[in-house]
Amino acid sequence: MKGTLGRLGLPLRPGWLLGAAAAALLVLGAWRWAGGRRRRRRRLQRVGTVLSLFVYPVKSCRGVAVGRAQVTPMGLRSGELRDRFWLVTKEDGHMVTARQEPRLVLISVSCENGHLILEAPDMKSLRLPVKLPRKNPVQNCRVFGLDIQGRDCGDEVAQWITTFLNSEPYRLVHFEPSMVPRKSKDVINLFRTTDEVAYPDCCPVLIISEASLDDLNSRLEKKVKIQNFRPNILVTDCSAFEEDTWEEIVIGDVEMKGTVCCARCILTTVNPDTGVLDRKEPLETLKSYRLCDPSEQHIYKSSPLFGRYFAIDRTGTIRVGDPVYKMVQY
Repeated sequence: MKGTLGRLGLPLRPGWLLGAAAAALLVLGAWRWAGGRRRRRRRLQRVGTVLSLFVYPVKSCRGVAVGRAQVTPMGLRSGELRDRFWLVTKEDGHMVTARQEPRLVLISVSCENGHLILEAPDMKSLRLPVKLPRKNPVQNCRVFGLDIQGRDCGDEVAQWITTFLNSEPYRLVHFEPSMVPRKSKDVINLFRTTDEVAYPDCCPVLIISEASLDDLNSRLEKKVKIQNFRPNILVTDCSAFEEDTWEEIVIGDVEMKGTVCCARCILTTVNPDTGVLDRKEPLETLKSYRLCDPSEQHIYKSSPLFGRYFAIDRTGTIRVGDPVYKMVQY
């Protein structure tokens, strides 16, 4: 003890003084530790309620509304349906979305007994196994300029999609857990190195509020649906565009971190009921009041913002009706 106190620069005193000094050091250390802890403490503030949950198994095809979903590091999952784990491609592997083939939004997807079921107007439904035979080749694909693999789903579904779209020959591929995902950071540098996706544009989860949709529709002659914007989570009981301000949120036992807003393109102008590409609305109206701050133009350029992307900090399960909380530091 004497040596320790000497090294701390305290004069050597009788035993009772040494004991008091040591106690004071312990109290000071505990106070500093507690102060540091207090600075990092957070409380939850309720900001909304989950109104709807959507999984989009095939990129650009119709979403599936679910009552509950697992939230994995790479997005929502309902049974064997995982968000954007299937992708339509050209024969050279480049992705095909509703930007090029708007009638993709008319293809409905469901799952039954380990099989993906595709349905579309004037087409017989088609079933294909979720778990593909190992003999099916693995294709090298390109999604927004980044390489990613997918196992080919076979000739029958390729012909089915090509026939429905009346298009050049297309293929369908499936992302498997053993494959290497895309890094969100390679799309937008603001993401963390741990944020990864299969075939989504850039992020595991997209959240939009009902109030934001209502605000937009109040400015439009022809109303649009939430399906125009393809969120994973639709939240009610909050104000318009409040979701833009959420940095860290908790839903159920899931924790998510806000990343960037969703920059919108002509995909929003595809009518989800007819598959017709308008090219103008609601995009033009969004541009009139939802452009980013000039300081953020290097991120969003001239695209209007609608919805916010969230990365996953803690996985778990979420349900329709769950409260949405934001974390507030104090």
